[in-house]
Amino acid sequence: MRPTARLAAKLTLVAALAAGSLTACGGDSGGDSDTVEVAYNRSTDNKIRFKDAFLASMKRQFEKEHPGKKIKLVPIQAPDNDYATKVQQMMRSPKTAPDLVYEDTFRINSDIKAGYLRPLDDYIAQWDTWDRFVDRAKEAAKAEDGRTYGIPDGTDTRGLWFNKEIFAKAGLPADWQPRNWADILDTARTIKRKVPGVVPLNVYTGKAPGEAAVMQGFEMLLYGTGPDPLYDPSAQKWVAGGKGFTDALDFVRTVYSEKLGPDVSDALDPNVGTRVATEWLPEGKLAISLDGSWMGQNWINDGPKEWPDWDKDLAQAAMPTQNGQAPGKVSMSGGWTWAIPQKAKNPRLAWDFIETMQTRENAVDWDVAAAQIAVRDDVAEDPEYLTSMPGIDFFTGLVQYTHYRPAQPVYPQVSTAIGEAMEKVTTGDSSAAEAAKEYDEDLRTIVDGAVVTR
Repeated sequence: MRPTARLAAKLTLVAALAAGSLTACGGDSGGDSDTVEVAYNRSTDNKIRFKDAFLASMKRQFEKEHPGKKIKLVPIQAPDNDYATKVQQMMRSPKTAPDLVYEDTFRINSDIKAGYLRPLDDYIAQWDTWDRFVDRAKEAAKAEDGRTYGIPDGTDTRGLWFNKEIFAKAGLPADWQPRNWADILDTARTIKRKVPGVVPLNVYTGKAPGEAAVMQGFEMLLYGTGPDPLYDPSAQKWVAGGKGFTDALDFVRTVYSEKLGPDVSDALDPNVGTRVATEWLPEGKLAISLDGSWMGQNWINDGPKEWPDWDKDLAQAAMPTQNGQAPGKVSMSGGWTWAIPQKAKNPRLAWDFIETMQTRENAVDWDVAAAQIAVRDDVAEDPEYLTSMPGIDFFTGLVQYTHYRPAQPVYPQVSTAIGEAMEKVTTGDSSAAEAAKEYDEDLRTIVDGAVVTR
């Protein structure tokens, strides 16, 4: 069902132009006041080029509407960590700083603290479209100083994907909706017993998968244990590894100690996400995966793994809170923003390009092409968006239950410490309580003891 006919035709037209529009990474525009350099992450999977095609179409539109002005697209083909490092290196010097960068909300605050980005409030104050953005998305790009440094172009939510055919073999309902963590584990145990040979449950874990494990695995559990379980905004302090933290680790430990998840060596593979999307789910080897709203993008025509019947074979369920306590469901959201570097040569023209990308029609096109969850009320109501992908209404409905990671500069370090704690319980090297205690010690070092205990 995706991309839609209108967008598919548009992207087909620009795909052939993309190669000529895109440049190698690095370089500068030589101080050209009429050229906007746009740095962004290109997928390491050469089959995935929807972002290149979309930006090429935006380049053509902008240059037509702004005679004499040019957009220079600077794709950086690298894993996310390497992309972030490259962009940070570029932003350090006015000679190499791009005019616009694609910034993960995961890293934007550390880049703000480093002085790489400039606030956008003066532009936003004159931009009526900002009122269309939902408050939670606005907060994701706001720094501790209260100013906004990025414009989000979409978000994501997370839930439980499950295979209805495997569930039928196990005698489980096709409309499965677990009420609490215990229901999930009991379902996984039933599948292990009645459908041998498949992996009952995937929960991303460990250090190598990085933020996929921390946000998509651990924090989907942790944020179901109570309010503000990782960072206390009222106290402006991080939360020590207490009961909720230990309980979330114990869930992970249970999955792997009872062999309800993938083999530990597979779970700790940095490419485990690709295997889930292109092997285990489409080949019927995995019953349940705690995963993201974008997964269907892998299985559409011309995707990495075409799977014509995925919307018939799979269903989705919301992740429940630990004991089913209010609000009953939980999700985590991330996303990316467009930000203007502090040393950009043409910040005003860069902002004009953001406005071009954020017309309603273009915002709809992007969210459809990228399988994004809308962060604007007008896009969320658009008929094309609402019919763009099976399950889009389900994942959009999770926005009301979603949480964003703490917008603190040290979050990446905290995330690394969480990944290490997950790995210890996954391999059986530590109990949940031991790993939580070690995390607590690491956390106090990272934030110089500025923690609260619950």
